[in-house]
Amino acid sequence: MTRIPGDAPPACLNCGAPLAGQYCGQCGQRASSRLISLFELLRDAFGDLFELDSRLWRTLVPLLVRPGRLTREYLQGRRARYMPPFRMYLVLSLIFFVVAFFDPRTQFAILYEPNEPVEPADPALAEERRAQIKAQTREILDELVREGVVDERALQRAGVLADEPPASVATGATGETGETGADEKRSYGLKVTMDDDGTDCGFGEGSLEFAPEFLKRRFSAQRLEQVCERVREVGAGGVFSAVLDNVPAALIVLLPLMAFVLKLLYPLSRRYYVEHLLFFVHFHAFLFLLLTLQILWARLNRLTGMPEAVGVLPVVAMSFYIPVYLFKSMRQVYGQHWLTALLKFFALSTTYAGGFTLVMFGAVLIAVFSV
Repeated sequence: MTRIPGDAPPACLNCGAPLAGQYCGQCGQRASSRLISLFELLRDAFGDLFELDSRLWRTLVPLLVRPGRLTREYLQGRRARYMPPFRMYLVLSLIFFVVAFFDPRTQFAILYEPNEPVEPADPALAEERRAQIKAQTREILDELVREGVVDERALQRAGVLADEPPASVATGATGETGETGADEKRSYGLKVTMDDDGTDCGFGEGSLEFAPEFLKRRFSAQRLEQVCERVREVGAGGVFSAVLDNVPAALIVLLPLMAFVLKLLYPLSRRYYVEHLLFFVHFHAFLFLLLTLQILWARLNRLTGMPEAVGVLPVVAMSFYIPVYLFKSMRQVYGQHWLTALLKFFALSTTYAGGFTLVMFGAVLIAVFSV
């Protein structure tokens, strides 16, 4: 860049700082005002994918094979050479969900030839078989109602065999109508069943006997009836899609919960809460990366026709590698004796399993109530 003596130095177009070369010393942007070319646009978008010395590869390789390395490097101040932790977490989680749940035959169905419907070999035989199954199911339900195993009001509201309900359901087990004016004050538990034949939704009394009072008030019979109606309308696909939409948020909720557990496990580590949070951000990013690679390997195995054992082998290896990775990460970041670290590893693994189950249950519950 040529400048006439006495003129004011040019300013950066991004931050306004004076320029003294080809790049801004304040923000690093190149000192150029011309429009970028298509080649430069593609290089900015995909350059890190093809440059072996880029921050992308300097981050993913230690994330996958060096447990706790990224967390320790970040806490020691060596950060510029790696991708920012939360950006890496978001990118890897997005890639995982795209790879795991993107089905080209569903998303781009117009590009594929339609499958020809398969006609049953003998329609009369198939109808007779369905009638036999229905009759056997009715007999089983009658027996369960008589023995008090199945709640009769739940069967009525769920619409099970509505064309011919069991006799005890119609009259009540004690010969009464089974109606009661106390339904408004009782709590109910929701049960959703999804299979190839469709989606069934029902609820029974007493499932929330030990739940808090505020929760019981929200699980009234009228409200659960409305929920069940919507669940039957959207079907298994709609419920699954709603659950899938909530999974990323559930995993993000899990991060601060597990960071709090680490804070309790290492009270004398003199580490801030956000440093424990960083540990699980890296660990979840590692899980997303490993699961993505496993899914891609399984699909490659199916496409190439390799033996099934070749596709199962990575799953077996992952089941051993993930706990080893977590244990070694704890040793790398917190640096305690292996026996102490092992005890804390078991405590962390147990609470992680419980926390994961809790947030996934919450994701399913929110999905069912929001469909």
